[in-house]
Amino acid sequence: MKKFYITTAIDYVNAPPHIGHAYEKVCADTIARWHRMKNEDVYFLTGTDENAQKNAQAAREAGVDVKKFVDGNSKKFIELAKLLNLSNNDFIRTTEKRHVKVSQLIFKKLYDKGDIYKGNYSGYYCEGCEAFITEKELEEGKCPEHHIKPKVLKEETYFFKLSKYGKIILKLLEEGLVEPESRRNEIINRVKGGLNDLSVTRKNVDWGIQVPIDQGHKIYVWIDALVNYISALEYPDGELFKKYWPADIHLIGKGINWFHSVIWPAILISCEIELPKKIFVHGYVNIKGQKISKSLKNVVDPVKLIDKYGADTLRYFLLREIPFGEDGNFSQDSLVTRFNSDLANDLGNLLNRTLTMIEKYFDGRLPEIDRSDLSEIENLKSKTLDTCEQIFKKMDALDFNSALKRIWQLINSANKFIEESKPWVLVKQDPDKLRKVIYALYEILRFVSILIWPFMPSTSDRIRRQMGISRKVKEDFLARLTWGLSQPKTKISKEKPIFPRIKV
Repeated sequence: MKKFYITTAIDYVNAPPHIGHAYEKVCADTIARWHRMKNEDVYFLTGTDENAQKNAQAAREAGVDVKKFVDGNSKKFIELAKLLNLSNNDFIRTTEKRHVKVSQLIFKKLYDKGDIYKGNYSGYYCEGCEAFITEKELEEGKCPEHHIKPKVLKEETYFFKLSKYGKIILKLLEEGLVEPESRRNEIINRVKGGLNDLSVTRKNVDWGIQVPIDQGHKIYVWIDALVNYISALEYPDGELFKKYWPADIHLIGKGINWFHSVIWPAILISCEIELPKKIFVHGYVNIKGQKISKSLKNVVDPVKLIDKYGADTLRYFLLREIPFGEDGNFSQDSLVTRFNSDLANDLGNLLNRTLTMIEKYFDGRLPEIDRSDLSEIENLKSKTLDTCEQIFKKMDALDFNSALKRIWQLINSANKFIEESKPWVLVKQDPDKLRKVIYALYEILRFVSILIWPFMPSTSDRIRRQMGISRKVKEDFLARLTWGLSQPKTKISKEKPIFPRIKV
């Protein structure tokens, strides 16, 4: 089996998760499930970044022991992963011994290579980014990401020779390491301006991973955090590392593009570790056009949304509403509109009408059909198979938004087909055509149940259960997208509507 290794960014635990965290994880899960359907050996990693000084600062402000604080918030991210029905194989916490060990090993390898040296740092430091920034990067004297004035730091530090790798990093970027193109070009322009050596330790701080060569320093969080992608695979000798590295996709937000597209490749090159194949950069989930921020009090709790609307509703909304790679807006009004129009009116209605007719006209069992002449349903069959072909292309391009549009076009075609074919008339005038119409609608629902699985896994299983299909969607299921596999006499078991309309 072809292997496929996908990772998300690991999240700071200075606060509970918000909807932006949920968006990235749902995107990654959708990709992972799609590749499982293609019968690939998928390994999906997510986790939390716990050694950052901003976590320690948040714990102090809350008056809580740092370890207790990060344990509590990390637990909330783990719980969110379960509530979102993520299919991750592992959840890495950077306070785990396995991660600490590999972080120190990587630091020592960089040092032994001659790529780390001792010096003094003087410059700007943004606590929000946990990053050192130059004066020309500031916008009106503030960090462009967090809109706060950075601190001026002057301290002893160890530097990583990032400048040494400028030319090779630029070549990698120009060859397409980063997608989409707009995010790649941002980094290319910045790298062309030259790379400075990177401060990779902090002195006189209590929280963090100990520098293996100097007891007075802790490892800079962005060296430690990036290592999670290989520490979770038990680098250097673990079977997981041998099997799954290099990563096929690092999925990250645009705010940490620089660290993944420049610093991480440089570390790997220095340590003579193979580079990831792709870094995909998504946009932000905004509220009324503004980035989510505690200071603006516009944080949206995904757990509350899941409790109210269900995980699959939230998953569908985020993937359908936000074109991958771009920023998108969230509002509960928009979510309810999507729920009522797409889920209740379109998908839910098609399922309910089709199963109701099977109950009413065929005693709850899928009818036998005469396969010698399928001209009445040939157009619908062609649309279904064409939809599959288009979705394969969209999904391999990570165009979730367009893939869902195509699926819903098929659903709407099926609903329109019901109105045009008038089964309630055919039951008296043309029973043979009625059987073909019902069979075609059932087949389309079977296809839909497979195609929506990466996006809405629970809904997929619920649909198939009502259709009397016992086998759940899982690995190697694209092979089931063949017209005519539905078995006559299959007994359906219609339940309550899967998406009852929400009263506004």
